[in-house]
Amino acid sequence: MKRRTVLGAAAGLAATHLKYGRLIREAAASEDVEADVLVIGAGASGAASAWRLASQGFKVVCLEQGDWLDHLEIPSTKDDWELVRQREWNPSPNVRGLPADYPVNDSDSPIKALMYNAVGGTTLMWSCHAPRFHPSDFKTNSLDGVGANWPLSYWDLEPYYDLNDKMCGISGLSGDPSNPPRSARQRAPMPIGKGAARLASAMDDMGWHWWPNDVQALSSAYGEETGDCNNCGPCEVACPVRAKGSTDVTYWPKALDAGIRLITKARVFEIETDANGNAVGAAYYDRNKVARRVRAKRVIVAANGIGTPRLLQLSVSKKHPNGLANGSGLVGRNLMLHPIALVTGLFDEDLEGYKGITANCITSQEFYETDDSRDYKRGYMVQFLRSFGPVLTSLAGYGVPVPWGEKHHSRFLDVFNHTASAGIVCEDIADPDNRITLDSDLTDGDGIPAPKMTYTLSENSKNMLAHGIESCTKIMENAGAKEVHNIELVEQAGWHLMGTARVGDDPEQSVLNKWNQAHDVPNLYVVDGSAFATAAAVNPTNTLQALALRAADHIAQTRGEL
Repeated sequence: MKRRTVLGAAAGLAATHLKYGRLIREAAASEDVEADVLVIGAGASGAASAWRLASQGFKVVCLEQGDWLDHLEIPSTKDDWELVRQREWNPSPNVRGLPADYPVNDSDSPIKALMYNAVGGTTLMWSCHAPRFHPSDFKTNSLDGVGANWPLSYWDLEPYYDLNDKMCGISGLSGDPSNPPRSARQRAPMPIGKGAARLASAMDDMGWHWWPNDVQALSSAYGEETGDCNNCGPCEVACPVRAKGSTDVTYWPKALDAGIRLITKARVFEIETDANGNAVGAAYYDRNKVARRVRAKRVIVAANGIGTPRLLQLSVSKKHPNGLANGSGLVGRNLMLHPIALVTGLFDEDLEGYKGITANCITSQEFYETDDSRDYKRGYMVQFLRSFGPVLTSLAGYGVPVPWGEKHHSRFLDVFNHTASAGIVCEDIADPDNRITLDSDLTDGDGIPAPKMTYTLSENSKNMLAHGIESCTKIMENAGAKEVHNIELVEQAGWHLMGTARVGDDPEQSVLNKWNQAHDVPNLYVVDGSAFATAAAVNPTNTLQALALRAADHIAQTRGEL
C-alpha cells in the first residue's frame, strides 16, 4: 500500500499526514541513532563536509537515499554503454526511474532536471570540470546591478578551493589570465585532443581567450584510492579505473576512515525540530521501508538545489508552518540553472573525438564579464566538447543530422569522430518566480510529494545564448568547419541546480548567512548549490565543495555554542 507522507505540505494532505507521521516516529523511537552532526546527502558537498567534521573529532552520521556503486558493473565496462546511458543510466530521474530516485515534475521548465542518487551523488555522472568562480561572481549587484551580492568573497573561499583541490586532485595548468593566480595543479593537464587543438588555433588567430580545463580527473594516479585516466571517454557513466573525482573515490574513503557512519538507502522525509523550532535530527525510511530517525545537535543538508528545498518544505511544524528555515519565503525560489546552447562544426579531418572526457578539454572565458555594448548583463563560458559515440552520432547528437535511409552509412562515416562542439554556458540571473515547490499529485515510491520545477528562460539569457551561438559559429568557421549546426537551447542540460536557499546578510532576502547557516534555525546548514546567491557562468561543483568545507570549519569553531 502506498504510504501517505508525514507532515505533508502539499495541498489537501496535511491532517492525515500529521497523525501518521507521529505514529511512525513513535514506532521508530527504539531505533534512534545519535550524532553530533547529521549530514543528509553523500554527494559532492555532503561528502566534503562530513569528512571535514569527522577529521576534527565530531561524531557524524550521513544519510544517503542511494547506495554504493559497484565500479565493476558500470556501463563503460561493457559494449552497450551508450544504450544503457539512454535507460537505467539516463541522467534524468524521470527516465531512469530507479528505486533510489524521486520524480521531478519539470513540465513547466524548458530545461529538465538531471541528478543521480548514490554514494558520490551526481559526481558519478559528472564530466569532472572543476573551475572556480570569478571574484566578480560574488558581487554582481554592486558591479552590474543584477543578481545579489554574496555575504562572502572569492578570497574568503580561496583557501577552501585550495583544500578541495588537494583532497581531490586537479589535472590542469596554473596561470590562466582570466582568473586570479592559484596554487599549482596536482597533476598535468589532460590532453586536449585534436578537435580542441584545432579550435584553440582558430581562437589564437582571433585573439580570443582559451585555456586547458581544471579537471577533477587524474592524468596520473593521485593517492591510494585512484587510478590514472585512460581517455576511454564515457565519463558520464562513472569511471572504471577510479580516475574521476567522484566523491565515492575522493572523500568517502577518508571520511569512513575518520569514523563516519554512512547509512545508505535512507530516504529522508522530514527534518525534525523541537518546541523552539531548532533542528534535532531527521526521520527517514531505511532499505526495508521501516521508519527510523537520527538525533543530532546540528544538521547539514546537501541534497542538491531541488532535493534540499523539497525537504525543507516537507518539514513543517508550528514554528515553521511554511517549511523549515523559510521565514523569508525564499526556500525554493530563485532557482538558477545554466542555460546551454551548442554549436558544432563538422570537419574533413578525423578528430579522434572518442579519446578523452567528452565535455572537458578547453574553455574560453572571452565573454565572461559584463560588456555594456551587448544586450545582456553578465556573460558566458564556452566549454568545448569532443564527439559522441556511434549510437548518439547516429541519432543526430549535438544537432548534426545523420538521416536514416539509403545514405545513412556514408553520412555516418562523414560525421563520426569528425565533429567538435562548443557548449555556451550562460550565467543565469536569479528570478524569484523560478522555483521549486511540492507537487500536489506526483509522489515518489514512498508516497512523499515530489518536487515541481517552474522555470522561465529570461530575455537576458535568450540574448546571451544568441550572442554565444554567433561567437562560436565564428570559431567553427575560422577553424575550417565545412558545416556548422546549432541547438538554441539544450533541454537535457539541467545539471547545475542553484539558488533555492540562497546565502545573504539580510534574513528577509536570504535563507542562509555567510556560513551557510540558516537565519531561522541556527543549528541547520545547507551546503549544496541551493546556497548560491549567483550562478556564475562555470560549473558549480568546485565552489559548492569549497563552501561545504568552510561551513564545516565554522561548525567546528563554534562547537561549544549550542
